[in-house]
Amino acid sequence: MKEINFTHGGITGKMVMFAWPMIAGNFLQQLYNVTDTVIVGKYLGANALAAVGSAYALMTFITSILLGLSLGSGAVFSMRFGEQNWTKLKNDAVAAFVLIAVITVIMNIVVFAAIELILTLMIVPETVRPLMRTYLSGIFWGIGAVFIYNFFASLLRAVGDSLSPLIFLGVAAAVNIVLDLWFVVGLEWGVAGAAWATVIAQWMAAAGIALFMFWKKPELRIKPGEVRFNLKSVKDVFAESGLTCMQQSVMNFGILMVQGLVNSFGATVMAAFAVAVKIESFAYMPLQDMGNAFATFAAQNYGAGKWERIRKGISSATRIMLCFSLPVAVAVVFFAEELLLIFIRPEEKEIMNAGVEYLRIVGPFLALIGGLFILYGLFRAVNRPGISLVLTIISLGTRVALAYILSSFDSIGVHGIWWAVPIGWLLADVAGIAMWRRYCRNCTGVI
Repeated sequence: MKEINFTHGGITGKMVMFAWPMIAGNFLQQLYNVTDTVIVGKYLGANALAAVGSAYALMTFITSILLGLSLGSGAVFSMRFGEQNWTKLKNDAVAAFVLIAVITVIMNIVVFAAIELILTLMIVPETVRPLMRTYLSGIFWGIGAVFIYNFFASLLRAVGDSLSPLIFLGVAAAVNIVLDLWFVVGLEWGVAGAAWATVIAQWMAAAGIALFMFWKKPELRIKPGEVRFNLKSVKDVFAESGLTCMQQSVMNFGILMVQGLVNSFGATVMAAFAVAVKIESFAYMPLQDMGNAFATFAAQNYGAGKWERIRKGISSATRIMLCFSLPVAVAVVFFAEELLLIFIRPEEKEIMNAGVEYLRIVGPFLALIGGLFILYGLFRAVNRPGISLVLTIISLGTRVALAYILSSFDSIGVHGIWWAVPIGWLLADVAGIAMWRRYCRNCTGVI
């Protein structure tokens, strides 16, 4: 794919062209765990579905640390590309790789040592606990692959190549589906088979994208003696990626806390929440990738000092987001049952009813989280990742607090957890718009 330079030419068309491979790639990445969920739900039953679904929330939190570091590093890489400073870009890439690799190793050691503590803190019911322990013991081996894939994907996207990461995810997703069917259905390995199918596919994607970058992107290849690992580059990268990492971690830690609350309502609600969240993730996935595409656009223009293009890009990204979110919201609300039947058996009526309630409460408000993703990308791109962190705290803090408060009333119950989601999105959107006007008008002239 020819790299896209956002600092000149059209805006909306380029943004869509850049975003679609990211959307397709994210769709394929979601298939890793969703394939596990579908096959486990259809062949192994409700308890296995609850175990894999609850583990998904945990893995999302763990990998969000690596994803946040990669996204933040990608913003730095985009700025260097906008400046056309290839030497600094390579220095920053080396620093980011070493930094994230060290964190990955430490994190992998900790999670393996703390499996029992994790299960206790997540309030996993005894009927589900052995299955979730087995699944986590396998799936944790893929954490290193998540780091490698997302690091090189962020580096490639920073220089305008969003298509190449998609190719490796496509192959890995296909492998995951085949291995899932073979391990779970054919060999009858249960949830362990689902975990190992995912891990093998993840490592294939990681190895493929790393080899591709060194083979096909000579301008990014690090030659001996060309660059040096130095603390200045580490500091520059961590200043951006550290806060982005905190933003991603806070966001997913809040979701993990909500998962613990959901678990306290029993295996049926756990299973319904696990499935509904998968559908919700697919629904807002294009909006999230639109925010990431916009972040690359804005970061390149920030590096080039082109503030007028950033202003125009905000309008374009908002229009695109609305075009994505409205039809998807309609589909989620009106086809909730049909979507749930992809994951669960028709006779599991209680799981179906709880899942439908969640989707019909959250679905109409998808444009709110779309706006939030644009704000995240905007502040990350203009070197203000701390504001993205604040918005995440507002969104998730509201969601967690309201979920615990409202669900404590017998007359509201689990519905309080569902309604807390769009309320958190709304408050963060309002705060983000206010912060952009307050902090960025005088220093940038964008608004």
